[in-house]
Amino acid sequence: MDNLPIIDPHHHLYDLETGNYPWLQGPMLERVFGDYSAIRKDYLIEDFLADIKNQNVVKTVHLQVEYDHNDPVAETRWLQSVADKHGYPHGIVAFADLASENVQAVIEAHCEFPNVRGIRQCLNFHRDPVKTFIDNPHLMSDSRWRRGYALLERYDLSFDLQLYYTQMEEAVALARAFPNTTIVLNHTGMPVDRAPEEIEAWKRSMKLLASAPNVSCKISGLGMGDWKWTVDSIRPFVLHAIEAFGVQRCMFASNFPVDKLFSSYDDIFNAFKSITKGFSPKERSALFHDNAERVYRL
Repeated sequence: MDNLPIIDPHHHLYDLETGNYPWLQGPMLERVFGDYSAIRKDYLIEDFLADIKNQNVVKTVHLQVEYDHNDPVAETRWLQSVADKHGYPHGIVAFADLASENVQAVIEAHCEFPNVRGIRQCLNFHRDPVKTFIDNPHLMSDSRWRRGYALLERYDLSFDLQLYYTQMEEAVALARAFPNTTIVLNHTGMPVDRAPEEIEAWKRSMKLLASAPNVSCKISGLGMGDWKWTVDSIRPFVLHAIEAFGVQRCMFASNFPVDKLFSSYDDIFNAFKSITKGFSPKERSALFHDNAERVYRL
């Protein structure tokens, strides 16, 4: 069973020679994942294929990696060319600023590429500026942003939702207002604050968000809140996410190469395999493969 087929629904690629990635090419930023100088170099499909070689990764989904926001379609164009040549990635989640005046034109341009499945706009807002990605703490409630979000259903696109537990109440309202748009929560809801009361609040918020049936959860990125993680240290977060969302609405992902800062690809997927070894073959197949295939229409 340990060679079970895997779909990795969250990884990144970048070519610093031809692409424009301000956070990787410009000044180092203070980020929630700490010193990321080790990944400020090309991460090409060949590098990714080398990292996954010991795991049976049959398909993948690429998530936008903060390419120049003024030209997000350039990232998609490059990724489609990689997919056309190598087969990977099978799905692409692209960037669009849903509040921008030209959002419809950007979405239509992304949709010209056959592997595009969804949109991600990181919404992380936190009292600590190092953990904050946006200026507006209530973007999800902004009428102009919601007009852009409404386009996702029209173009048959999902939305990758990246935020913190403090924002999940607002996210539930968004999910309920647009019940026909599939939402995929990124990185287990990013439980980066580890005081006991914060973990309890994250647990409650995860259950609240899971009450919207159109939300799924990617279990990934746990290294960002636990730089020296072990199987035992991430186990409670993995199991709580599965308890909150159910086996049919969770999927395991790598967040490579960001989580390469904390561990190898094998470490991540072997940890997920270890934590779920008591699950049935059908449940494991759902978590490692089937749910990602269904949600991202691979």
